[in-house]
Order: sequence, then structure tokens, then C-alpha cells
Amino acid sequence: MNLLNTYAGPVIVEPEAEEEISTGTGRGGWIVTVFNNEFNTWEEVMTVLQMATGCAPDEAFMETWEIDNLGASVVHNAGKVECSEAAAVIGTIGIRVTVSED
Repeated sequence: MNLLNTYAGPVIVEPEAEEEISTGTGRGGWIVTVFNNEFNTWEEVMTVLQMATGCAPDEAFMETWEIDNLGASVVHNAGKVECSEAAAVIGTIGIRVTVSED
């Protein structure tokens, strides 16, 4: 059988009219942003991000790179309470951190 001759192209499935299409993140609508400073070391920031958000070391590294090189990074996305708790842990090292709606 030659599959090239039977392939009709991509299948596109459109949502039905009454189906609600989500435009949010699906993660709770709140974000935690961490800002760069000249006091904390990379190791401190990576460690606290992993403790506060439960992220993997490679994600903590990427976020720490963004903080250092871009001035800030969104490090967590969840509900308001979870983001507030994560921010409180991150703030224990003296780094500026905010919680805001996504």
C-alpha cells in the first residue's frame, strides 16, 4: 500500500460553537516574578527557587539566568495562595519578589 497516495492532508478539528475556548494559562492566573540584585549568589537563587516552586535544577538555572541577564523572571504560575506562599519563601533570601495577576 502506498500511503503517499492515500494521505489527504492535515485534519483540522474546529470547536463547536457552544464550546468555551480558554484564553488563560490554565494554571491559576497569578505569577511570581523575581528581580535581580547585586547581593544574592546564583546558588542562593537557584536553591530558593527549587525550594519555593518545586522546579527542577535545570529550570531553576534558566530562571536564574533570566533574572541575572534580563533583570527579572517569572518563576511560578499558579493560584494566588500558592504564588504568595512561593514568594514568601523566595523573599527569605532578601531578593525582591512580586505576586501579580497573569
